[in-house]
Amino acid sequence: MARTGKGHDIKRVLEGGIGEELGIEAGDRLLAVNGEEPEDIFDYRFLIQDSYIEVLIEKKDGEQWLLEVDKDPDEDLGIEFESGLMDEYRRCCNHCVFCFIDQMPPGMRETLYFKDDDSRLSFLQGNYVTLTNMSDHDIERICRYHLSPINISFQTMNPELRCKMLNNRFAGEALKKVDVLKAAGIRMNGQIVLCRGLNDGEELRGSIEKLMEYIPELESVSVVPVGLTRYRDGLYPLEPFDAAAAGGVIDLIEGFQRECLRRFGTHFIHASDEWYILAGRELPKAECYDGYLQLENGVGMLRLFLDEFSEAVAEYRRQGVLPDREKRGELSLATGRLAYPYLCRMADEITAECPGIRAHVYPITNVFFGENITVSGLLTGQDILAQLKGKELGERLLLPENVLKSGEALFLDDMTVEELEKSLQVRISIVKSSGYELARELLQIRED
Repeated sequence: MARTGKGHDIKRVLEGGIGEELGIEAGDRLLAVNGEEPEDIFDYRFLIQDSYIEVLIEKKDGEQWLLEVDKDPDEDLGIEFESGLMDEYRRCCNHCVFCFIDQMPPGMRETLYFKDDDSRLSFLQGNYVTLTNMSDHDIERICRYHLSPINISFQTMNPELRCKMLNNRFAGEALKKVDVLKAAGIRMNGQIVLCRGLNDGEELRGSIEKLMEYIPELESVSVVPVGLTRYRDGLYPLEPFDAAAAGGVIDLIEGFQRECLRRFGTHFIHASDEWYILAGRELPKAECYDGYLQLENGVGMLRLFLDEFSEAVAEYRRQGVLPDREKRGELSLATGRLAYPYLCRMADEITAECPGIRAHVYPITNVFFGENITVSGLLTGQDILAQLKGKELGERLLLPENVLKSGEALFLDDMTVEELEKSLQVRISIVKSSGYELARELLQIRED
């Protein structure tokens, strides 16, 4: 029997799940649930919520099975699909003047050049979307399923300027979709990539004032400086922010924070950590971050890291498990220039507790992308190797997990951790993005 060519390919059937009990196998196709063909993963999850459902499966030989399922309302069928979305990823239709992917060097792995602007990934992975790639049908489904929160790249609330910055004549009109989302009670978070001479200054002030109208559905907005690599030939001329300009951005944002805290009980608008480091100012206290809603945008990441680290050391001290002050040890840490002074501070804290432990901290300049890129998440294996060769590294080298491709021991330039270990002749430990984890690794405390 020939297959229909419709439906969604099933990649895996979980052991002990409903799908296995029903005889569903990898390679089968899901055709319909309750007579409806799911468009993607959101339709699928919505359709299987009932306690009784009918599932139409097409077997590998083309035979179709209509299966009746009695289950708990929140129980999954225990099947996974070839695509996590059950659909193709949507490519970005903008040509933003600040796009980081346009500033990538040639010759890297193909997946790094894919520009997505898929609202579904906002709910699944926390991606930020511009709304320009969303149809009325997409907005209607979000409202109908009440999917929250959605993360939106605003850049500016000036429609004409937004069209210019995104190089999309529909970018200004797309902002009207925010009104629909607010009316439906959809929670949102926002982002502004700040470009000097474009959407900063009075334009930023006007954008913040407009965005405040969407509180409380719009829960937070981050302001991050544009990332500029050395590969900008032929692109829109953009200049990096200096210390004075960064201070001006902070002053503007903190003024609005005081107003928002008084009026709404939330700081709402947040400057990313980079602004404070560039301006040479101390990071805000933890209570200024409203529960760290914007960590993925680098808002409060260093403050949280510092506080977690100090809490961990204090807890180990309270438990009496700190290493003996006479214990000897030598190790090293490598990081981007952004976090370097803070890691030095943490290393000093360890030395104060355990004078026998020497921790060398090395800032890695990003030669690969350019010196304006200071975050550790964009470091390459070749830059780490070149700048640590011949340095005192001790028994181990600690690297933050964000230098690696998610789930793999692979740097952005495809160098492996094993290759770096062999070249540097040192054991490498990958440290999770947590101050607790760094304290544990530096103190060499083994927890059961």
